[in-house]
Amino acid sequence: MKRVRLREKIGSQVEAPAPLSLRCSVGQTLSSANPALMPSVSRILTVAVLLAASALSAWGQGGLVKVVSKLVSKTIDLPGEMLPFLSVSLHAKIPGYVERVLVDRGSVVKEGQLLMELRAPELTAQIAEAESKALAAESERLQAEAQLAGAESTSDRLKAAAKTQGAVSANELVQAEKQVEAAQALVRARQQSSSAAQAAVQAQRDLAAYRKITAPFTGVITDRLVHPGALVGTGADAVLLVLQQVSHLRLVVPVPEEYVGGIMRETTVPFRAPAYPERSYSGTIARISHELDQKTRTMAVELDVLNRDDSLAPGMYPSVKWPVRRSHPALFVPPSSVVTTTERAFVIRSRNGRAEWVDVRKGVAEGDLVEVIGSLAEGDSVVRRATDEIREGTALK
Repeated sequence: MKRVRLREKIGSQVEAPAPLSLRCSVGQTLSSANPALMPSVSRILTVAVLLAASALSAWGQGGLVKVVSKLVSKTIDLPGEMLPFLSVSLHAKIPGYVERVLVDRGSVVKEGQLLMELRAPELTAQIAEAESKALAAESERLQAEAQLAGAESTSDRLKAAAKTQGAVSANELVQAEKQVEAAQALVRARQQSSSAAQAAVQAQRDLAAYRKITAPFTGVITDRLVHPGALVGTGADAVLLVLQQVSHLRLVVPVPEEYVGGIMRETTVPFRAPAYPERSYSGTIARISHELDQKTRTMAVELDVLNRDDSLAPGMYPSVKWPVRRSHPALFVPPSSVVTTTERAFVIRSRNGRAEWVDVRKGVAEGDLVEVIGSLAEGDSVVRRATDEIREGTALK
């Protein structure tokens, strides 16, 4: 009502205003103005000053707040994947036919336990042939040793006879010594041939041992892919059995890039499996890949999980309560203190009573505060409810 009356009063007094040049400031005298208009102009300037002061003080609806420093400690939900600690696909080393399969899917086996037997008749013939060659090589070695003994005996007798002058010629002594050397070389050659033949026999026997397929570690047969009578070990070399260790599992968690700085080995991390929502499990951080996936920008972290009651299984996707920690305190401000535009995000800091825009990046939220990363320090004063209308250099109270 006062503004309406003021306008009516001004309008009644200024019916035909003359051009005025009000280039004077508030602190200057209005001697150049029309004396009849001085009261009205004074009222107009007073209202303008009040409105400007009101606009400049609009930032102060929330006042200034201090930048808080504290450690970030919270948990976030991350998906994980269960994998067996050990996993192997068993193949046939030699070609043959499946004679017996002693296990099936779900069978719990011990290390060294017999799982499957193959039949390979040609291996028996190959072993017999190798043994025959080994016997022949041994016979030739013994014959060479006998020849060496005869040559040494002849040489010794000639040497004894040579003590009688003129009984044995020098040429006969030389020939006897050379025969001994030749016999020694032949014995060495026969010994090597015999050793090679024995090694061939052992190799055939070792190969025959592959007809029995045993468990390389304690675990569970998770897949069986062959049956008795199947030809294996040839062509595509098909998988016979799949063995996995499930008493000890790997929980692989893809950790986002922004949280990898707080990963600590030997930390116990809780998680829940969808199959047992009422139960809580835990694992220990054991292995860190130290490499970010280029597509997801996450780092794979492995947890060791002891599956004592076999309730967990490879392939499960549990929900992991991942701890978010920082090695140093972080800075926090109210969310309303951060101004976000299409070009930047910033807070308005009070420096010597004047507004200063400080570029920041938002971090994690904790309660009614949000982490900010930028050129701030603990204890700095920032505007609680900041807007981009508060320009740099504006006086703050």
